[in-house]
Amino acid sequence: MAFRSTPLRALTLVVSTVVVADGEAFPINIIDCYGLRKVSADAVRVALTFKEGDTITFADDERPAMLAASEERLAKVPGVVSARITVTCCDSGGAIAYVGIQEQGAPTLSLRSAPKGDVRLPADVVSAGQEFSEALTLALQRGDAAEDRSKGHSLMHDPAVRAVQERFIGFARRDLPLLRRVLRKASDPAHRALAAQVMGYADDKQSVVDDLVRAMSDPADLVRNNAMRALAVFAEAVPRPPVVPAAPFGAFLNSPAWSDRNKASLALNTLSVGRDRRILREIRESALVPLAEMARWKSTGHAQPPFMILARVAGYSDEAAIACWDRGDREEVIRAAMRGH
Repeated sequence: MAFRSTPLRALTLVVSTVVVADGEAFPINIIDCYGLRKVSADAVRVALTFKEGDTITFADDERPAMLAASEERLAKVPGVVSARITVTCCDSGGAIAYVGIQEQGAPTLSLRSAPKGDVRLPADVVSAGQEFSEALTLALQRGDAAEDRSKGHSLMHDPAVRAVQERFIGFARRDLPLLRRVLRKASDPAHRALAAQVMGYADDKQSVVDDLVRAMSDPADLVRNNAMRALAVFAEAVPRPPVVPAAPFGAFLNSPAWSDRNKASLALNTLSVGRDRRILREIRESALVPLAEMARWKSTGHAQPPFMILARVAGYSDEAAIACWDRGDREEVIRAAMRGH
């Protein structure tokens, strides 16, 4: 069984796992932006209350005040409707701050209204979700991010995390009808998010694809994050992955939420490996601009998936694309993909 190391993505503010201790401080090694088509990056950086090299401190699970202050200042920049700042881990021991801008006239997501039902997950599922977050936190702090996705769901190398994930398989088998109801009707977004995560461990993954695609329009970031991640991992199942539609992911590359863009690019990276002409055409028609922006990010772990998608659109083999990446020539591939756009 092969395990592989994966980049640590969205580990502080946008997913269920927080990998920082109370009061722990990190240098901000990278600041990158997205959503900029008319507003300049210089105008965005001037409005921020922090810069690369500053320190960010996390305490009591509260969002650092400097982020909210910067979002308020950014919202006053001409042409900006709103801003969202996400801090993720890690770059050489430091944090990465992603500054998302919603410009006037930019594409907007169409999300569902929040459900209002009182259905909830069983106590043992909730307890397992908490155990998973705690065990994953410890594993990632030790630098153990390896996971096996060959079964279409994540099984971490770390024994404690893996033990909880194996319980998820049993919960998905026992509670699938309830998981569906929670995902569609529960008013508590944490329960909906955990339901999406556990549904990713269903024996018949094709049977839950539609449920998870529907959850991609949930109003809660974490629900969408977990649904998209489960679908992306489905696509890596060996030897016969379930059929996961590529089209729904395109809209999320224009989302103001960083986790939407991150998970959508991961899914499309996997789904485009086979170079299906319909998938590549859909990407070419609707997603080139945000993919180009993301492919220029400084974090290689976050920039490489959109870069590879663009390379396939442009007709590069994966080997040729990686050669361009390794010699630092991202722009050659980006220009080729954007040609005629």
